[in-house]
Amino acid sequence: MKLDVNALGTFYRMAREGAGLAAGRLTHMTGVETQVGVTKLNFMRGEEIRREFEDSTEKVGVRVKLTGAIEGYSMIVFERENAFRIIETLLSESGSDDAVDVDGEFDEMTQSAATEVGHIMNSGFVDGWADVLEAVIDVSTPEFVEGQSAELFFGDIEETPDDDDLALLFQSQIETVGTEIGFSHYLFPKRASMASLLDRLRTSGGIEYDKLDGFDRMAERGAEEIANTATTLTGIETSVDIRRLNFVSLEAIPQQLPDETLVGVAFEFDGMPSGYLLFLFDEESAHEIVDAMVPMAVDEDGFGEMGTSAIKELGNIMASGFLDGWANVLDTTIDHSPPEFIHDIGAAAVDPVIIQLGENQEFTFVFDTVVMADGREFDCEVYAIPDENDLERALNDLEVDRIEETPTTAEFQELDNT
Repeated sequence: MKLDVNALGTFYRMAREGAGLAAGRLTHMTGVETQVGVTKLNFMRGEEIRREFEDSTEKVGVRVKLTGAIEGYSMIVFERENAFRIIETLLSESGSDDAVDVDGEFDEMTQSAATEVGHIMNSGFVDGWADVLEAVIDVSTPEFVEGQSAELFFGDIEETPDDDDLALLFQSQIETVGTEIGFSHYLFPKRASMASLLDRLRTSGGIEYDKLDGFDRMAERGAEEIANTATTLTGIETSVDIRRLNFVSLEAIPQQLPDETLVGVAFEFDGMPSGYLLFLFDEESAHEIVDAMVPMAVDEDGFGEMGTSAIKELGNIMASGFLDGWANVLDTTIDHSPPEFIHDIGAAAVDPVIIQLGENQEFTFVFDTVVMADGREFDCEVYAIPDENDLERALNDLEVDRIEETPTTAEFQELDNT
């Protein structure tokens, strides 16, 4: 099974179109103005999907079976509180005086309402995909599911990925006036159906799907190197967790950043592949990092020379570990520029890179990452934005067996702090 950026781009447009139709139908059904938030394609392993379900939050899902251009299952999953919020709005819009007990059990009325909402949203997604593909996708009768166990939601679906397998999932957020309706959307396609669709959508030789799995594992190795080298060079016990690989449009990156001050570092890297690498922290996390690295008081309203130097040094360590890990596995050389310090509001922190890259490509890969240091959690977004042509060539040459066998020993460029 092979894919390329064009195929992934089509999937992305499918996700956006489907989310738009789902939002429109939710507006029509509830009378509440809605719009589509950030849309992502997530590459997640089965174990990560199960981990998302098995937290302390009760969930409600509605799933349907698909046949036609896509075969498999589509499932909408709400947190229980959000499901009841939508049901309340739906009943209020219909003029019903029935009260909804958000702490109670689902009765016949609320289960029926939740199933209707889930089915209409599933159908919106599927109709959006069918429009993009110019094909027919049939939807079965909806099935209501509730609980906390992953087994309840998709334990009996053969298409569910095994723990170590990488699955392509659509994630969209629909926003309503004054609040957000958070939900997850899962598409579990049959492998043969997905392979046939990818063959139809590809415009190049493409990348073997297993190579993309290797790319994800390369990132995990790079994350391990970030943790090891940061611990060694700073004396701070550090771990890094890359939760999933996202595929998004470049224009979506500024949209998903919070409208708050961000601190980070940016690098341009050159080799096979080439591209840009950014590490972005919220301001509070950046101050935590500086406090941990600099053994003296630092200006709380800014970062000063020492604070800036500390952030740049940590960024340099992370970039070297991340990219050297890639280079070792790919048996190539990847050099990166000195770190450029970023301290700006939201989208402005990434606009220069997005504008430059946008001249040549439309999409990028983003790693959903959390950095843990000395028992404290630092929120960190890692944006690895490779040139898409370089990436395809590099991954086609990747020997997947090398990933676990090759050591990832980073070499660090000295920073000029004068």
